[in-house]
Parts: sequence; C-alpha cells; structure tokens
Amino acid sequence: MLVRNIMDWVMLVKNTNNGTVILLLLLVVQACVPKEQVILRSINIREVKTGSDGPLLIADVVFYNPNSTRMRLKRIDLDVTVDGNKSARVDQHLSALIKGKSEFTIPLEVQLNLKDGLLDTILSLFGGKEHNIRFEGSMKVTVRGFPLKVPVSYEEALKF
Repeated sequence: MLVRNIMDWVMLVKNTNNGTVILLLLLVVQACVPKEQVILRSINIREVKTGSDGPLLIADVVFYNPNSTRMRLKRIDLDVTVDGNKSARVDQHLSALIKGKSEFTIPLEVQLNLKDGLLDTILSLFGGKEHNIRFEGSMKVTVRGFPLKVPVSYEEALKF
C-alpha cells in the first residue's frame, strides 16, 4: 500500500513543470541523512566550579559517529536530571567537526540550578549513595550543509 502511494506521489510530481527538479532535490536530501544515530558513550566529569550564577559542572562528553559521513556539530541542547529531578539545562553552541566512523569528545559546561530542590540533591550526592543521572535532548548537526536534529538519551548510575 505504501509503495503504491509513493508511486502515485512520484507520478504527481512528474506531471508538474518542475517535478523532476523537485524529485532530484528530495533524493539528494534523503542521501544526506545519516543512516545511524550518533551515540553518546560516556560523560566524564572533570570539575565543579562556583560562579555568580551558581555551580558550573565541567565535563567531557564522548560520542561515537557510526556513519561514514562527516558532520559538523552546531549545538547541544540537553536536560539533566538527577534521580528524576531536573537539575540543569545545557544549551551550548559549538562548531566541531565530527569525522566519520570515529569517536569524538566535546567539552561541556552544565550550569546547575539551585532551585527546585537541587541543593538537597547535591548534598545527598556526597552520602556514598548511587544516583541515576540522565541526559536527554538533542544535538543539531549539519551534514553536507543540511541541518539535522539528532536525539540524545543517556542514563548512568553514579556513586559519589
């Protein structure tokens, strides 16, 4: 049923004046899309600094690009939750080249939010208990000049 609908759509495009051009553009855009998602492998926390806006967490995020196509990372937009409580928001603009079939590391700055009970969460982190840390959001990349949004979901149990 799907193939028939696609074929009907192709016939409709061919009957228009610029149908061939539109079809070729759609094929080119489809060819630029990565076949597999970029994978977030690990997050290595380097340090925590105190600033005027509150604590700033400095970390290295390790990703893997399983595609043979290179990309350029433009933006990382993530929500950070600790044990189910929203603790921080990452909105970082970058311009990093991602080679195909390779692992790459991005330095990340996470501005921690002292509202919404995060202070209690931070104090409980030093009790030697295991905590569930979740990073969820998206990355904006460009592949051959075309912008794409890549979903990111990473969860890790850390013991402090």
